[in-house]
Amino acid sequence: MASELIPPATSRLLAIGDIHGCLTALETLASFVPFADDDLLVTLGDYVDRGPNTCGVLDWLIARNSQGHLIPLCGNHEIMMLQALDDDTTLRYWCDMGGAAALASYANGNRGQLSDVPDEHWQFLDHETKRYYETDTHFFVHANARPDWPLAEQPDEVLFWERFENTPPHQSGKIMICGHTAQKSGLPLDIGHAVCIDTWAYGRGWLTCLDPKTGEYWQANQLGETRKDRLQSRAH
Repeated sequence: MASELIPPATSRLLAIGDIHGCLTALETLASFVPFADDDLLVTLGDYVDRGPNTCGVLDWLIARNSQGHLIPLCGNHEIMMLQALDDDTTLRYWCDMGGAAALASYANGNRGQLSDVPDEHWQFLDHETKRYYETDTHFFVHANARPDWPLAEQPDEVLFWERFENTPPHQSGKIMICGHTAQKSGLPLDIGHAVCIDTWAYGRGWLTCLDPKTGEYWQANQLGETRKDRLQSRAH
């Protein structure tokens, strides 16, 4: 899992919430925004599990990554998928947490096996995903961050597993953009110094793309529907 990257010159930086195998929503979003070739996309992790097409989502991300305009963060579901290689107990746990749907996407909807997952997908998950990403004004994590710890020293249980619930401002003064904690309202949760954009794509919600600079966001769902709006901070 990497943590360092020098980004290419880009026209926009856009953050994308938890995709969870929802390729239709991702492709619809890509056309709706639309994503330009030189936009830098920061994807917040949880590409796999629960939704119907983990395989297709990883193919899409790998193709974008090969062009040099993707910052793919690691999520807890990527961690579980990698750990499923260790033994049958962790494999069963992962399958119960959405991994069965991921494996089925490699086997035409049938019961898949770990051996069905191509090497390039394991390579992407294990070596291309990042722990975090930051700019001069924002930082991006999958789940959360301790407010009084530098990003480089954040523990795994916070970065990848801790729920987003009224997190205090970070010591850096930067705005945190995260996913992981599903907002089943379908709307991003904006508290001023932090924004959660996991809007429950695999459920009955939406996949969200946010422009952190302007606050504008776009959404698409698995039905191919789209909508857009602008963040309205709930901070006082």
